[in-house]
Amino acid sequence: MTELSPELFKNIQSAANIIRQSKETVVLTGAGISTPSGIPDFRSTDNGLWERYDPFEVASLSAFRYKPERFFEWMRPLASGMFDAKPNPAHTGLAMLEQAGYINTIITQNIDSLHQRAGSRNVIEIHGSLETLTCVGCFRQYGSGDFIESYLYAGLIPKCPDCQNILKPDVILMGEQLPVEAWLKANEACNLCDLMIVAGSSLEVVPVASLPMRVVDNGAHLIIINHSETYINVRADVVFMQDVAEIIPLIANEVLGE
Repeated sequence: MTELSPELFKNIQSAANIIRQSKETVVLTGAGISTPSGIPDFRSTDNGLWERYDPFEVASLSAFRYKPERFFEWMRPLASGMFDAKPNPAHTGLAMLEQAGYINTIITQNIDSLHQRAGSRNVIEIHGSLETLTCVGCFRQYGSGDFIESYLYAGLIPKCPDCQNILKPDVILMGEQLPVEAWLKANEACNLCDLMIVAGSSLEVVPVASLPMRVVDNGAHLIIINHSETYINVRADVVFMQDVAEIIPLIANEVLGE
């Protein structure tokens, strides 16, 4: 656990006070909130996935279309890790705040559904989810449960039971547009909020990275919890450059008086 230095204690109190006073709070989460659960991120310089793979060769829309076997081969260990992962204290801390009425919406860039498994309900998955797949031929959508074991343990590429075309996981690949409905909901939440909490995101992926700038330009408060610096740290009310799995529970306990 992070030692509560006087500066950290002051920042925890400041963040908690802002959360208590806010009427519409949106949380924007990125890969950094799931790394404590054992899920690797994509862009860190030491062990990020893109340090080992070219995303346009394995995780782009064109790569999926022309070499789906390679995509599924690359995705298999990552998907296995996501399905086996458990929510960490950062996920449960946010769920506690949502259940207590202090968080209205969580916008996540993650595809692991750990927020929902922790108990959060109003989650916008801006980059999609592994929970469903869509046929590239007839466009029918299926839950991943019927296909995941044969894929993870036998390496079988999921195919549509009706037309036998490949089923694409409903995640957003490089070169693919964001899901319209999710993007519109995220924008609406940001337009209404008076506080945004950024947790575990380096804010390097557009257009999602533009959302914090929009909310501060609208006069909303901003709290950032991320190991590395972001482009908008200078505009934030409170900044924690520490582990989200340690900081978020501290903030939640302070808000809830525990």
